[in-house]
Amino acid sequence: MFKAGAATSNITPPLGAGIVGGWTDPPGTHIHDELHVRCLVLDDGATRLAFAIVDNVQIPRAVFDEAKRMIQETTGLPPANVMMSATHTHSSASARGKSALLFEQPFDDYQNFLAQRISDGVRRAINNLEPARIGWATGSLPQHVFNRRWLLKEGKSSPSPFGDQERLKTNPGSFLADIVKPAGTTNPEVYFISVQSADGRPLALLANYWLHYVGGIAARTFSADYFGAFCERIAQLLGDGRAGPPFVGILANGPCGDVTNNNYAAYGKPGGKRYAPYEKMRVVANDVAQEIMRVYPSVKYQSQVELRAAHTGLDLKMRRATPEVNAWADKVLARPAHTTPVQQTEAIYAQRAVEARDWPETIAIPLQVFRIGGLGIAAIPFEVFTETGLEIKAKSPFKDTFTIELANGGYGYLPTPEQHELGGYETWFTINRVEKEATRKIVARLMELFAEVQR
Repeated sequence: MFKAGAATSNITPPLGAGIVGGWTDPPGTHIHDELHVRCLVLDDGATRLAFAIVDNVQIPRAVFDEAKRMIQETTGLPPANVMMSATHTHSSASARGKSALLFEQPFDDYQNFLAQRISDGVRRAINNLEPARIGWATGSLPQHVFNRRWLLKEGKSSPSPFGDQERLKTNPGSFLADIVKPAGTTNPEVYFISVQSADGRPLALLANYWLHYVGGIAARTFSADYFGAFCERIAQLLGDGRAGPPFVGILANGPCGDVTNNNYAAYGKPGGKRYAPYEKMRVVANDVAQEIMRVYPSVKYQSQVELRAAHTGLDLKMRRATPEVNAWADKVLARPAHTTPVQQTEAIYAQRAVEARDWPETIAIPLQVFRIGGLGIAAIPFEVFTETGLEIKAKSPFKDTFTIELANGGYGYLPTPEQHELGGYETWFTINRVEKEATRKIVARLMELFAEVQR
């Protein structure tokens, strides 16, 4: 008998914790909306799978691994069958400890709390298992996704923190007169899995939309961003209040490391709109929910599907600073504090380059896939570019496939080799931390995992 269960677990940080998502981490003084881990567990009678989607900007593998250890210890569910990811809200407390660039740090209080609450959420979802049916479908919402990496006109350039002059600018708000065209693509599709009780009561819906995040948050305020707003809106539309555990809406982020909600091509043109705080996130969240509701009646449910999971580690080389970059970093950090910088963030990147000197030569990253009947789901622990997600979809042996990013860890941005050649923020050293050929190795290994669960 196929069963499903869903639950949430509150992970709202305490006031005073630093808010991450920008260049600084000011202490939070207000909570606009509570942050959660949202969990879905599926069981086909032979295999059990669990999703845990966490309202955070990025979570280290060690925190996820500790949560998985707790889950296995208390429920017997193996780590390979648990897929965890961060939504990438830019208004959460840090789950990365002292620094995102340091390895093997002892957990701080919030990391310990987070691991426990993720574990609790999955355990609660297991407790809520009941006979169920499942289906999935895809909608389209192109009006909210735009590539944020823009090529500049011949003769125009943007300085990197390391002193390079680049022909590409990410989020080119101050370069609008010099932009030519986007350097990459977007994916308008909205994927979703719908789970109902055996008698048709909505239990949960897990959506996947490839959009970085939606800003417009008041200063020093914690929020789950549009991810939380979507979960609230889809619950309003599908939750029916009947007896039983509450309906759980979930939004997992897809490959969108080069995607924004800002349409730079239209900036300054007539018809533009200025949004009040939180207004735009609610607009986008509602549009995603309404597109799902448009497609929702066409979902074909199954009362039995085969579930399978596979995972592996993949060794990747870590990027190393050149002697020139190391000398530059030492020089920048040795300057008097009142020195006018060549580039606004160069001191931040100089400190990052120093921390990166202790990186290992290689790192084993976790890769994972789930099979739910004819649906394949890939999980990658980076901020993935859309073109890589589309490549995975095109090469997948499954008719329906989507990818969840920042899954089971967080190792920075993942540009393709071709995007590395163009430069830009996502390719900068320490923002990108692994070898430039990483996407090719990751896609190849994911296809091996898909073949394993297809057998």
